[in-house]
Amino acid sequence: MRVLTAKTEPVSILQIAEEIGVHANTVRMHLDALVAQGRAERVASDRHGPGRPPLLFRAVPKMDPTGPQNYRLLAEILTGALAARRDPARQAVEAGRAWGRQLALSAPAGRGARKTSAEATARLVALLRDLDFAPERRSLERQPHIGLRHCPFLELAETRAQVVCPVHLGLMQGALETWEAPVTVDRLDAFVEPDLCLARLAPVGDRR
Repeated sequence: MRVLTAKTEPVSILQIAEEIGVHANTVRMHLDALVAQGRAERVASDRHGPGRPPLLFRAVPKMDPTGPQNYRLLAEILTGALAARRDPARQAVEAGRAWGRQLALSAPAGRGARKTSAEATARLVALLRDLDFAPERRSLERQPHIGLRHCPFLELAETRAQVVCPVHLGLMQGALETWEAPVTVDRLDAFVEPDLCLARLAPVGDRR
């Protein structure tokens, strides 16, 4: 890709192979991959004469998707902006609910798939596991809970807990609402232990 972007004219497989010192078949394999990714394109040769004209390639003019990325900076900007608004926790919960509804609808079986509390809880645990929360079912004082052993946004949660944790609460509530579950998450206690957050489950309409 570096060779292609440095050239002002399309180049052949042999030209690239000679420049970087590898076999032409190796170059062909990588060019096929770049073409499939939309990062390079084949160009018809304007050479006239006997024999098959060589395949020519050039870079597709666009930004490199494999270049440096800084999603954490973007997340810090967005969470900082939300934290500065009035009632950031409520708005973060609503953002999380929208996220949860989207994830719940795209999950296998979709809306209304789990009608009992046990089934809905199991489905929520599976969703949280897919999101790398390392969830585990618990019971504290006869109240069902889901323990979260990992936070996939830990670096942000340590400085923006007033935004990140409500997003997680809304995520769980939105998913359960979409599944029309008889149970919801009525509270999320962050870092009750250094490696544990607790989401308390309660019947719908019985939030305390």
